[in-house]
Amino acid sequence: MTIPGKDPEAIREMFDSIAERYDLMNRLITYGRDRAWRRQLVRAAALPPCGRLLDLGAGTGDVASEALRRHPDLSLVVAADLSEPMLRAGARRPGAKPIQRCLADALELPFADASFDAVTSAYLARNVPDVGQMFREQARVVRPGGRVVCLDTTPPPGGPLAPLVALQLRVVIPLLGRLVAGNAAAYRYLPASTRAFLDPEALAGQMRQAGLVEVSHRTFMLGTQALHVGRRP
Repeated sequence: MTIPGKDPEAIREMFDSIAERYDLMNRLITYGRDRAWRRQLVRAAALPPCGRLLDLGAGTGDVASEALRRHPDLSLVVAADLSEPMLRAGARRPGAKPIQRCLADALELPFADASFDAVTSAYLARNVPDVGQMFREQARVVRPGGRVVCLDTTPPPGGPLAPLVALQLRVVIPLLGRLVAGNAAAYRYLPASTRAFLDPEALAGQMRQAGLVEVSHRTFMLGTQALHVGRRP
């Protein structure tokens, strides 16, 4: 599924510009909960002993680091991202040395078929212009039986707490972006991309169309976060 208005070069430049404050902003706008969500992501990947992990849209490497913490015997951990400043910032973090980093386009991965035991992504899907192609590439590079796991924001549901969620997305996040990251525009885009993104059922449908099976998902944080899991047959 192609999403109009997603210019990869503009998005790359935006993430380049916020790389140095990216981790801090994630802690602030999620009230510290993003670490727990990434732990859930790694658990859902069900990595085998001495397994091989590819994390896409890796940013500074939070998921890759958590995977190594949970599975120190992993034989290969690759953190791939379109933003070189994000990868450089991650390489300076403590314990980053075992992680292999590479620049890569999520729609055209530079890896052979069935190269990994699991492919993960956190907050990548809503930033790519073709979600279906993204999942097809992930299904291609994961081994048969391996898992594809996607963590991302999702359009917030209605209900009595909808005004509180709207305040967070429209006011709090852009304000923090201006005060902390010095880039209010980037943190206006991120909530807007959440509101315009696929709902969890539609995203699960994209995974199935890419050839993944046993696709499931669950939401949390007032319905604004979704964790999707699929398996390559």
